[in-house]
Amino acid sequence: MAHLRIALAQVNATVGDLTGNAELVTQWTRRAAAAGAQVAVFPEMALTGYPVEDLALRASFVEASIAALRDLAERLRVEGLGGVAVVTGYLDRRADLAPRTGLPAGAPLDAAAVLHGGRVVITSAKHHLPNYGVFDEYRYFIPGNTLPVFRVHVGETGSGGQGDMVDVAVAICEDLWQDGGPVAVTRHAGAGLLVVPNASPYERGKDDVRLDLVQRRAREAGAALAYCNMVGGQDELVFDGDSILVSASGELLARGPQFEEALIVADLDLPAAAGVLAESWGQADNPPGIPARAGEPVDAGDGSVITIERVTLPRSPAPAAGQAAAGGEDGDGDHGHIWPRLNDLAEVYAALVTGTRDYVRKNGFKSVILGLSGGIDSALVATIAADAVGPDSVHVVLMPSRWSTDHSVSDAEDLVRRQGLHSRVVPIKAMVDAFTTELGDFPASGLPAENLQSRVRGVTLMALSNAEGHLVLTTGNKSEIATGYSTLYGDSAGGFGVIKDVPKTLVWALATWRNAEAERAGATPPIPPNSITKPPSAELAPGQLDTDSLPDYAVLDAIIDDYVEKDMGSAELIATGHDPGLVERVIRLIDTAEYKRRQYPPGPKISQKNFGRDRRLPITNRWREHPPR
Repeated sequence: MAHLRIALAQVNATVGDLTGNAELVTQWTRRAAAAGAQVAVFPEMALTGYPVEDLALRASFVEASIAALRDLAERLRVEGLGGVAVVTGYLDRRADLAPRTGLPAGAPLDAAAVLHGGRVVITSAKHHLPNYGVFDEYRYFIPGNTLPVFRVHVGETGSGGQGDMVDVAVAICEDLWQDGGPVAVTRHAGAGLLVVPNASPYERGKDDVRLDLVQRRAREAGAALAYCNMVGGQDELVFDGDSILVSASGELLARGPQFEEALIVADLDLPAAAGVLAESWGQADNPPGIPARAGEPVDAGDGSVITIERVTLPRSPAPAAGQAAAGGEDGDGDHGHIWPRLNDLAEVYAALVTGTRDYVRKNGFKSVILGLSGGIDSALVATIAADAVGPDSVHVVLMPSRWSTDHSVSDAEDLVRRQGLHSRVVPIKAMVDAFTTELGDFPASGLPAENLQSRVRGVTLMALSNAEGHLVLTTGNKSEIATGYSTLYGDSAGGFGVIKDVPKTLVWALATWRNAEAERAGATPPIPPNSITKPPSAELAPGQLDTDSLPDYAVLDAIIDDYVEKDMGSAELIATGHDPGLVERVIRLIDTAEYKRRQYPPGPKISQKNFGRDRRLPITNRWREHPPR
C-alpha cells in the first residue's frame, strides 16, 4: 500500500471571473501544500465558474479559459507549488470537429485538467452530459471520450519497487450520476483513486442521496473516491459544498461543511501502482507530454467507448506536512474530518442566505431594499437579507395604505428595532389618491384598486433603488407565485426573489426556526412573534385575509407540491386524496398565472423543481387538466 495525502478545495468561484478564480485556485493550492497534500482537487469549471451557459458558445471566452489554465499552471510553478498535482475544472474545446448543424458552436468541452510542474499535463471532458432539471448541457457541450489516469509519486509505506506510486483517475460530476462511462472504466484502468470535480446544485434532501451515490460508485470503480463540490450562489442556483471522500469499500473518510468554503484534507492508503511500468507511460516532462503511448479503448458499458490515457508525473519533493491555513481539518489527517450535518430547516435557511449574499455581492451591489409590511413574508426576507449582507446594508420601507392595520406598522417597527435595520416610512395614500383622481372613473374598490396600491409600492421601491443604488428584494413566496396571488409591477417588482421557491408553510417554519436559534444562542429573536402568529393578509382591502382568495396554505401547498414538483395530473391528484373541487380550482390558478411567473425576478432554488430553470411551460397554452369521469 502507498500513502497519499489529498486536499479537496470546495471554493466559491464566480462565473466569468477568470482572474479571480485563478487566484482562488492559487490561494487554496498554497493551503493544500502547507497541509502536506500531494494532490489538490477543485470543483467542476472552477476556473470559469459554473454554469457558464451561452458563454460556452463564445469563442473569445473559450480561448480565454484555455489561456488562463496555462497561465495558472505556470503561476503555480513560479510560486513554488508546482509539486502539487492540481485537478481543476475549466472550459475547453475540440479543435478537430468541423462545424455542423446540431453541434454546439465551437465544440466546447466541460473539461478538467491536471496541472503539475508548470504544465497542463493531461486533460479530459465530462462524458455524461445532463439534460434534465436545470441542466441544458447538450446545448453547450460535446461529450468527452477519454479517462485520464495520472501516476503520482508518493511516500512509500512499505518495501517494494513501485510502492511509492499510485494511479489517480479523473471523472466529472454527471459521470457519477449515470451508470457506465468513466466509473466503469476506472475499474478496468486499475486506478486506486477516482477524483471527481463537481458543481452539483443544492436541493432539499440531496446530501443523503449524494453520499449513497458516492459510496456506490466507489465500490463499482474499485477505488477510493474523492467528490469535490463547489460552494456559493450563481443566479438561481446555490452550491452547498458537502464534499465527500470514501474508501474503495464505501467507508466515509471525510466530509466537508455545507455552504462554506473549506479545505478537506485526508490521508489515504491506496494500492501501489502496478502492471504498466512508468517508463512505458506518457511522461509529463517530455514534450508534448500527453501521452507518449497510444491510449487504450475500453467498452464503457453505456454504448460508448472510452479511451484510457495515462501519464506519469515527474517525482517532486514531498510537500512539507502541516496544518492548512483554513478548513479545520484534523492535524494528522489520518481519517480526514467529518463536519456535522445541518438539519433540514438550517440547511434551507443557509441556502437562502448563501444565494442572496452571492447575488448581491457578485453583481456589485452594496445594499438591499425591500418593503416591510409587518407580515411574515417580508419579515423573513428582511432577516435573511440581514444575515446575508449585514443589518447595516439592509434598508426597509414601511408603506402604510388606507387599509393598513395598526399592527402592520408596529410589527414592522418592532422588527427594525430587533435587527438594527435602516428604515423609513413612506405613506402611499396620497399617491394612490393622485392616481385615482387623474384616472377619472377608476374603481374605488375591487381588484384594480388593490393592484394600484401594490404598484405604487413597487414604484416607490424602484425609485429609491435608482436614487440610492440598492438592490430591490421581492417578498413573494412560492405559494403566491404559483397561484398568481401577486401583482405584476407591484409586489413582483424587484431584482431578486429571496423566498421565490419557499412555500408559505415553509416560510412559517423557517421564521420559527430562526427565532428559536437566536434564543438558543442567547440573542434577541429577529422576527416579532405577532408577525408569525397573525393571519396573513395583503391588506389591500378592508379586513382582507389571504384565505378570502386562497385555500388554507397547508392544503394549498400539498397540492402545489404534487402538481408542480411531481407533475401529477388531475386524476393522480384526486387519487392521492386531494379534494376534487380544490384540485380543479388550484390547477386553474396555477395554469393561468404562467405569464406572471415568467416576469418574476430570479431567486434561490431550494426545491426539486422551482419556477425558473426547472419548470418551463408555454405561456400561450390551451391544454387544461380535466378531472376523471
